[in-house]
Amino acid sequence: MTKEELIRYHRQMILPEIGRAGQEKIKQAKVLVVGAGGLGCPVLLYLAAAGVGTIGIVDGDKVEKSNLQRQILYQDEDIGKFKAEVSAQKIKKQNPFLQVRFRVEHLNPANAVEIISQYDLVVDGTDNFPSRYLINDACMQLNKPFVFGSILRFQGQVSVFNYKDSASYRCLYPDPPAEDESPNCSEIGVLATLPGIVATLQANEVLKIITGVGETLSGKLLVIDLLTLQFETFRFSKGMKGSPPLAAESLNFQK
Repeated sequence: MTKEELIRYHRQMILPEIGRAGQEKIKQAKVLVVGAGGLGCPVLLYLAAAGVGTIGIVDGDKVEKSNLQRQILYQDEDIGKFKAEVSAQKIKKQNPFLQVRFRVEHLNPANAVEIISQYDLVVDGTDNFPSRYLINDACMQLNKPFVFGSILRFQGQVSVFNYKDSASYRCLYPDPPAEDESPNCSEIGVLATLPGIVATLQANEVLKIITGVGETLSGKLLVIDLLTLQFETFRFSKGMKGSPPLAAESLNFQK
């Protein structure tokens, strides 16, 4: 690392659990963020600030006015521009020591394996169930962990899948819900602060995976309710068929 990097990451490196060796691991890591929306924006900011050496961004959408309430990387002048390109430019400006790659396209069955194979792990910042299952299946095929997050209204979920041969997304949710059972934020809303809270926890899981520090959410589902500020953790195991003991309405989160 350069002298400038040592100064930039000093507060993180003086943590005994991280140190210079941990910071070097962070610098060498390659992390893919799928979706540069409500979750993707804070995840990208924190991974860039922490010094993740190579960050990939995949998103085919353009910035819209309604995104600005929660997608904190964007301003009015970004409306109509591609999120992947704008977010890449902004985190590169935030930390010039990064390598930032972006693709203006959606992850799909034709490109998922090729894209994900270039990274060490994946962060799910998507807003639909097909994308989640696609990420999960590609990560299982490639033996890559992925950090899951989901938000709706005042509630969120966070977990880690496919980490060290652990449970996958399909162990928790074997089958996609019917289309009429999966509401999204455009239909019933989301509090502006919720994606920031969930995304920060996702970024935290990424750093723990990279450095080997602490205990990850692998095999555990963290459920957050902002109205009561309750955090509950439900355990699940590899090969488990069924959902944790949650109310039905809390199982169909979208971004």
